[in-house]
Amino acid sequence: MPFCEDELIAGFQAAFHTADVPIIVRSPGRVNIIGEHTDYNDGFVLPAAIDRAAYVAVHKRDDRIVSLYAAAFDEYHEVSLSELVKQEDHWSNYVLGIADQLMKSGIDFSGFTLYLTGDIPIGAGLSSSAAVECATLFALDALFDLGLTRAEMVHLAQRAEHEFAGVKCGVMDMFASLFGKKGHVLNLDCRSLLYDYVPLDLAGYKILLLNTNVRHKLSSSEYNTRREQCEQGVMWVREQHPEVRALRDVTLEMLERIVLPKDEIIHRRCTYVVEENKRLTDACRDLKNGDLKALGQKMYQTHEGLRTLYEVSCRELDFLVDHMRQEASVIGARMMGGGFGGCTINLVREHDVQSILPKVEDAYRAATGLELTSYLASIEDGTGLYPATTDTDGITALRQHEIRKTAATSHRQHLHT
Repeated sequence: MPFCEDELIAGFQAAFHTADVPIIVRSPGRVNIIGEHTDYNDGFVLPAAIDRAAYVAVHKRDDRIVSLYAAAFDEYHEVSLSELVKQEDHWSNYVLGIADQLMKSGIDFSGFTLYLTGDIPIGAGLSSSAAVECATLFALDALFDLGLTRAEMVHLAQRAEHEFAGVKCGVMDMFASLFGKKGHVLNLDCRSLLYDYVPLDLAGYKILLLNTNVRHKLSSSEYNTRREQCEQGVMWVREQHPEVRALRDVTLEMLERIVLPKDEIIHRRCTYVVEENKRLTDACRDLKNGDLKALGQKMYQTHEGLRTLYEVSCRELDFLVDHMRQEASVIGARMMGGGFGGCTINLVREHDVQSILPKVEDAYRAATGLELTSYLASIEDGTGLYPATTDTDGITALRQHEIRKTAATSHRQHLHT
């Protein structure tokens, strides 16, 4: 259930023993229908913001101290803005990384007090880290009237993830969290940041997320390794094709002729990405034509590519996809996110969700000894002040604030960075 405003204010006041009333921001996690590991290769993705979110409550301080509290861990962290240091595998990195990027951009602001909570399961592949980063950035923008556009926030949050969290992610997670629209997916070109909102009509099906409840230690290091392997493949292709900038410019013929003779593993990594970009383009056509079964088949193909070519799946993820594929009411399933654990995303006939769950839970427990967690995901709006207030003209106060900051009002927008 979503958090209520009074609950968040009370949590902030209790944590910091204050009567101050904070600014509150909600920033959602995301699902990605198809297009995995393509964003950092200048490719295409099809994400959407969901009804699970990170919430931050913030208030200004008169000094340079950043005082943080994470409800999920019942843990405080305090540091001066002049002494920002990343901690090894610590939740504070996602907040402090944002402060670090603002300072590096020459933006002036004071210390702040921040209360963090949420209902995105950590490590489930739903981009909880990006949600925290975007919530923090949006909150500081509102608190200090920084005048940032959402496009600028995307790139600041991405750099914070690179430098403080140590994960060389693409822009998809941040973009989906900041630009999500209720009932729509984002057809995003990760090179140009051109995007379309595509209505998501599931026509009697539901998005069911199955959380393996595992997160293998390989995840961060292997994620960065995959990116390096893709970049190496591009470098080899560019020696003969100088016009090539990323894998989205590469063909399967180029990979077979140039990359395969040099390294079979890098060839497999690159082949998956090139094939996935093509799958996404076809999947968008399926979605617009209302052909959910064709879309579902492409989801299965994506999982097979992630399993055998990109090699970022794991035994638990593979078991769930294989099991769900045997259910007649499931038309598509695949692992989602960076890999080595987290969730699978499944398209399941709405009336059969409750009957399928006990079967897959029992089978998963018997096969792995682990408990399965499930979530039905609905598609919601992106990051914003919480709760959003609507005026008599039907425009939220937040949107009025943004209209003053940007003239980008077309349905299809080109965001300059």
